[in-house]
Amino acid sequence: MTTQLDRPAGGSPSAGAPQVATPDLLRALRSALGAKDGDGVVDASTRRRAEYTSDASNYRVVPQVVVFPRTADELAAVVDVSRAQSVPLTLRGAGTSVAGNACGPGVVVDTSVHLNRVLELDPGSQTALVEPGIVLDALQGHARQHGLRFGPDPSTHARCTIGGMIGNDACGSHALAYGRTSANVLELDVVDGLGRRWTTTAPPPELVEALRGVADRHLATLRTKFATFGRQVSGYALETLLPEHGGPAGDGGRGDATGSNLARLLSGSEGTLAVLTSARVRLVRESPATAFVVLGYPDMATAADHTPALLEHGPLAVEGLDRRLVEVVRARGGDVDGLPDGNGWLFVEVGGETDAEALAGATALVAASGTREHVIIPTRAQARALWRIREDGAGYAGRSPSGTPAWPGWEDAAVPPARLGTYLRDLQALMGSHGVDGHAYGHFGDGCIHMRLDLPLSEPGGVDRSGEFLRAAARLVAAHGGSLSGEHGDGRARSALLPLMYDDDALRAFEEVKAAFDPAELLNPGVLVRPAPLEADLRVPAARTAVEILPARPLSIAYPADGGDLTAAVHRCVGVGKCRAEPASGSGGVMCPSYIATRDEKDSTRGRARLLQEMANGTLVTDGWRSEEVRESLDLCLSCKGCSVDCPAGVDMATYKSEFLDHHYRGRRRPLNHYALGWLPRWTRLVALGQPVLPALVNVAAKVAPLRKAGMKAVGIDPGMAVPTFARQTFRSWFQALPDRDHGRSATPASPASTVTDVVLWVDTFTDGFDPQVGVAAVRLLEHLGFRVHLPTAKVCCGLTWVSTGQLDGAKRQLAATLDALDGDLAGMPVVGLEPSCTALLREDASRLLPDDPRAAALHSRVRTVAELIAEHRPDWTPPQLKTEAVVQPHCHQHAVMGFGADAALLARAGVDATQLGGCCGLAGNFGAEAGHRDVSVAVAEQQLLPALRKAGDAVPVVADGFSCRTQTDALAGRRPKHLVELLAEALPSTAPER
Repeated sequence: MTTQLDRPAGGSPSAGAPQVATPDLLRALRSALGAKDGDGVVDASTRRRAEYTSDASNYRVVPQVVVFPRTADELAAVVDVSRAQSVPLTLRGAGTSVAGNACGPGVVVDTSVHLNRVLELDPGSQTALVEPGIVLDALQGHARQHGLRFGPDPSTHARCTIGGMIGNDACGSHALAYGRTSANVLELDVVDGLGRRWTTTAPPPELVEALRGVADRHLATLRTKFATFGRQVSGYALETLLPEHGGPAGDGGRGDATGSNLARLLSGSEGTLAVLTSARVRLVRESPATAFVVLGYPDMATAADHTPALLEHGPLAVEGLDRRLVEVVRARGGDVDGLPDGNGWLFVEVGGETDAEALAGATALVAASGTREHVIIPTRAQARALWRIREDGAGYAGRSPSGTPAWPGWEDAAVPPARLGTYLRDLQALMGSHGVDGHAYGHFGDGCIHMRLDLPLSEPGGVDRSGEFLRAAARLVAAHGGSLSGEHGDGRARSALLPLMYDDDALRAFEEVKAAFDPAELLNPGVLVRPAPLEADLRVPAARTAVEILPARPLSIAYPADGGDLTAAVHRCVGVGKCRAEPASGSGGVMCPSYIATRDEKDSTRGRARLLQEMANGTLVTDGWRSEEVRESLDLCLSCKGCSVDCPAGVDMATYKSEFLDHHYRGRRRPLNHYALGWLPRWTRLVALGQPVLPALVNVAAKVAPLRKAGMKAVGIDPGMAVPTFARQTFRSWFQALPDRDHGRSATPASPASTVTDVVLWVDTFTDGFDPQVGVAAVRLLEHLGFRVHLPTAKVCCGLTWVSTGQLDGAKRQLAATLDALDGDLAGMPVVGLEPSCTALLREDASRLLPDDPRAAALHSRVRTVAELIAEHRPDWTPPQLKTEAVVQPHCHQHAVMGFGADAALLARAGVDATQLGGCCGLAGNFGAEAGHRDVSVAVAEQQLLPALRKAGDAVPVVADGFSCRTQTDALAGRRPKHLVELLAEALPSTAPER
């Protein structure tokens, strides 16, 4: 059989307008689910369909409708409607499938929204009954209370669902110890393609007979071609049908529930045989103690050569990582300290009943490792940062070593571990001959390699060349006795390659199994049996460049890392879905506050990227820059920039939002709040012209509730928003009124070795017009440290509020004036920022807004936070010892651009026991002030900020450098945080100028 290798002429992607749901289909679905038009349970809107066109793969398949069933019975009803209407159905969990397993052309069912509960958990039998949409980490949280865990743990454990894990037969790092998902599934409740609802412990008799017939007809093939090694995941697990294993109604001799063989057959079937409504799974006891070993080798193949010797010591996990991937992590600011010398590493986890036993096991393993380069890390907590590198590998590997986009497709091949080193050398030679490259990592203990490659999908003729390589790679892995997939499944990426791994008899057996469960082939069609061609439905080749999107005009922002193209930038999102997970505890992460607040795919970084990708495609989202669907998707983006650093693929949704808004409203009237908030620096300067009287009058008027609410409502500002108080005297006015204009010359440097250093203090709108005491404290602190403080002569603005509202021509004018003001006598001086968002804009965004002005690029090396300035110019300074606890809220833009390391170190040196929060405060500049955003703004504050304040109590000071963070904390908690410079300056001797 060779028909699975057929492909469109020239490898062209499928095109044309997507099929839409018929009124009959929508009526039938809503009737079956008791849903109403507009309640979101049955959603055929363009925006919703766009969000579900892809998973974490290269493929794009537009659904007709997306359904969110609330109960197992409703899920079964969706299957009935699909059958009655002859419309395909695809089940989806978190949408993190890498092979195109979870995107389909008919009804796409998202189980993660409602079907996400633990129904039972029995510590005695070590089992749990769960719904398919429960996230693995949520199940682990329940199990951990009893000293238990679910064994397999994919790197996406913080967002992948158990249903998705069962569908792909997922594994993860610890499958080496605990087995694949299929080995941990005891019983499944399903609805098959014939509408039959049954459990694997009591399957339909006719189905059992049909499967026995498959085994009888293909007995020799089942015995010789399947289960040849531990990670043979490709195709159906037909070894479960063998009579010596008990057949489909048996338990494989494992002592599990009768019918667990059938549960294992369904595991890894990728939703092509039945729809899962619940699963009973096995839980295991976690090793009481662990030790972590990192082994360094000259290259990845050599590391693979030594893996079999390590397996003899019974490790819990053996993971491989390429030096080039570690360099990507380092370049992104990640923590990679602690690695021994080498160009390839093995991360090995060893278990024991006690710490001493685990450490002894680690020591013995090192002796057998064949390398002198090693580090032993004695506890799980200490190893967490290094594990995080491995977990984020899929996203970090989204760029090849040369910096070009890298794609999945050949990211999951597996071979017997004894052949892994030889396979890697052969694969490297094959890649070289085809001109492709990528970062290697994966489950070396199981022989499974993950590697994203810079396939030339966007180049002319690149689809054909990519297909040639993938076919050659499939032949290579088959020659090594391997599997096209080791845990991700075959999906659309590899199903068409199955004839290169299996013979005709095996493929016929697949078809017969499919016919026994789903003869009409409505369940996830195009996958495994009669698959879609390899080159069909590829997402990237069908996308237009951004300048081709109508109405066509040049981009306003430079995208130097993406070839100057917004389309390439938004396709950084490959769908790994880290934005759907809450930031890891203690990580300081931010992404994605809006999704955590709403739990709606629309409000995830990935969901927004999908809309922008569909705008580039143009067949579903057809209005280009004028698209209301894209505008709606971006509406609840806080522009926090958290994704730019927390997303391993480097998606920067804040920048994309600014670009879109600039095009969307160009030549048209904007919302009034764009003028009220986007032009805030202008209004602040106008009020300041009448200081001190006019600011006082405005403040009085703002306290008159009816007047305030009416005015705010008129300009599109949420009436519940707290109005900041204008300062009676601006910071600039205070500074200019100082009697000693030669600041710093008479100040005593903080240490004898220090010399007077000229610095420019950036006067941002918020410090100048609302919180001048922050600027006063900064001058006092800097002069105490021997800095001579200068202000720009002109009253300029960095353009932040113009950027956040997408008024980029105005932003560029503001920024150009800023560059002029920082030139001349101030040229070359360090520029010290107090407001983190303005500091970040000057440091990073300036060069992308004005790429042809070298002064903008030079700001990157000139602009510093106060803490960074002190660390670089006064490293020996001993700050006053505050000896206090504090809740510290880093600004999101500081987290994303400058990082908080220098501030954290300075606080620690000042004797501050800081509880450093992650997440966003929720106000996020203009976001929380805009009408319709308040509920989400408060919900975001409740993620970390407000709970931390309640826990700390009123006596513990709060530190927040961001004006938004201080305003939000004051409004919602009644506590006004201090800027870092205020905290330090208040403890200095009273020798600096006062107001």
